[in-house]
Amino acid sequence: MECNTTTHPQYRDRLFKAIFGRDTEQSKVWRLQLYNALNNSHYTDPDALKLNTIDNVIYITMKNDISFLIDSQMNLYEQQSTYNPNMPLRGLMYFSQLYQMYLSENEKDVHRPKLIKIPNPKFIVFYNGEKQCPDRTLLRLSDSFEIPDKTGFFEWTAEMININRGHNESLQKICEPLYNYISYVSRISDNKKKGLSGTAAVNEAVDWAIKENFLNGFFKLQKEEILAMSLTEFDEEAFRKGCYNDGFEDGVEEGITKGIEQTKIDSARKLFENGVSIELISKSLDMSEEQIKEIVKDVVIA
Repeated sequence: MECNTTTHPQYRDRLFKAIFGRDTEQSKVWRLQLYNALNNSHYTDPDALKLNTIDNVIYITMKNDISFLIDSQMNLYEQQSTYNPNMPLRGLMYFSQLYQMYLSENEKDVHRPKLIKIPNPKFIVFYNGEKQCPDRTLLRLSDSFEIPDKTGFFEWTAEMININRGHNESLQKICEPLYNYISYVSRISDNKKKGLSGTAAVNEAVDWAIKENFLNGFFKLQKEEILAMSLTEFDEEAFRKGCYNDGFEDGVEEGITKGIEQTKIDSARKLFENGVSIELISKSLDMSEEQIKEIVKDVVIA
């Protein structure tokens, strides 16, 4: 099966985390702007948000997008390009890990008789997929119960915010970084609908974002990284169709995961061969620097 250069299946998520989820001075400012826009608050100190994002805890599926503490609130932000009604269950799993980290860092013991106070949880899902959804949707854990339970005793809610064009426009006007992010990913989608290849669609969108000075020059300064996180030679959709056409329905998800991982390995080697630093490759491919070093240890640069 041939592999064509196309948009990476997780490019929306990777860019979202690159903008709002890093521990850099600029990302702190953008994260604060997003928080203020969502909560109608007026915080001015970016360091008031204490980043505590989970990174590969227990399973790779337990890696979340962005989580942070501010005052007495534990916030979790997830980007989703596919509609997923299981987000409340995933949120419950994420927050259990976040609270364990919080208790450990603050030396609090749940086995003692004194009541422990913990930050209030707030779970926001930013949705920009193809499925038509209202501006805001409350996803409830109780919808997953095999036997309906209306007591509310065991409830967990994720608020899904539709950030596609034409939805929550007032939020986008307030938060310019979010508007720039949405405009860029929408530009790629529009280009693909016009028939442009994955590479052409992304290149045009990046050049347009640079021209528009999105994110105060971030697209210009990080063009190489953004291209790397937006493109892949692994065509997930083609792979999925091929599996079904060949009659191999079992193990499709496993195969997709392996295909994506192999593509990341190949991309890391190519980027390193072209002189890209290990630090930048790590950020672009969402892999640790130790993993990159192991992958490229036998690469000879001419």
